[in-house]
Amino acid sequence: MFQDKKDIFFDLDHTIWDFDRNAQETLHELYYVYKFDELFNRPNSDEFIETYTINNHRVWELYHHGKIDKPTLRKLRFADTFSQLGVDPELFPVDFEEEYLKICPTKTNLFPNAIETLEYLQNRYSLHLISNGFKESCETKLNHSDLRKYFKTIVISEVFGVNKPDPRIFDYAVNNGEAQKEKSIMIGDNLDADIRGALNAGLDAIYFNVLGAEKPADVPHMIVDLKELQHIF
Repeated sequence: MFQDKKDIFFDLDHTIWDFDRNAQETLHELYYVYKFDELFNRPNSDEFIETYTINNHRVWELYHHGKIDKPTLRKLRFADTFSQLGVDPELFPVDFEEEYLKICPTKTNLFPNAIETLEYLQNRYSLHLISNGFKESCETKLNHSDLRKYFKTIVISEVFGVNKPDPRIFDYAVNNGEAQKEKSIMIGDNLDADIRGALNAGLDAIYFNVLGAEKPADVPHMIVDLKELQHIF
């Protein structure tokens, strides 16, 4: 099926680097450091983390489409979480977010079979990365998780100035990687930013559906485990 492919483009967060798990670990640690159990009158961090995760996913979707900027994203995800849990957002400690942004990218939880799959593919294809993450955070994740060595090129939207799903970032990534669209394929978790973005830019795409939801009709290929890529390619 993919015998003609030579270049594979990966998303980072939620595809290779387990964003939610790493964020949950960090938030759980800081929850007690900053005495949020007393502030929210909730002895455990579960509801705070669950509410934050929902808000974080929502504001990232807005950011993908250029509807909010970086400072607004960072402000809203915690402010909205405080409001929804019945606490004045003005009580949110600024140091909490600074600690979160410092610690979270150093976490090294990856999705199952990520490393062995990258090692397998690296010997057969040119691998590339396209991330909508922020420059400093992405670079910290790549360094601490020892992922940089797998990728021939790395494109970070904050550096390029355009986010996925804008076709310009895919065009740039393909040209920068000295690849050809018809021989390239994108792998990512976000249907809009990664999959439909790539398809609209003229690349093939594989949807990494870790939650096992039903495959949308307009999505050509889907996997639920990264190890499947070792059988596909």
